[in-house]
Amino acid sequence: MRTGLYPGTFDPITKGHIDIIRRATSLVDRLVIGVAINRDKGPLFTLDERVAMIEAECVKLSDQTDTEIVVHPFENLLVHCAHDVGASVIVRGLRAVSDFEYEFQMVGMNRALDDSIETVFLMAEARHQAIASKLVKEVARLGGDISNFVSPAVQSALIKRLHP
Repeated sequence: MRTGLYPGTFDPITKGHIDIIRRATSLVDRLVIGVAINRDKGPLFTLDERVAMIEAECVKLSDQTDTEIVVHPFENLLVHCAHDVGASVIVRGLRAVSDFEYEFQMVGMNRALDDSIETVFLMAEARHQAIASKLVKEVARLGGDISNFVSPAVQSALIKRLHP
């Protein structure tokens, strides 16, 4: 059984993330969505809220694939998380060249820490390339329409959080 790990903060999960998850399920038998606690980023949603949102979004995908999808919070090194969940592949999504530069450094560090774990990059589909959680939060904060970027449930959660 091949296990993949798709890590991120997912604050909040976007349609771009869902696209990468859906496509990654064709590459592995089990996909672990690693939700980084990442206190340094100061997430808008708590870890439990992010995990719940991801689980709700992934239920819809589970009906479309034979791949087991698991949500797993983590606060340790990515390669340690990969070991914890039995992943031999790390899945990363790319939107632009700037993403590649950052990810290139991360792959180098992860390979130095454990060269048995491969990293696979999936390019975001064109319609999702502009979507970044940070930008979605900013648009929502300023009262813009985010329905093209997140699911209705995530949109509702964002609006409730930002405009109580």
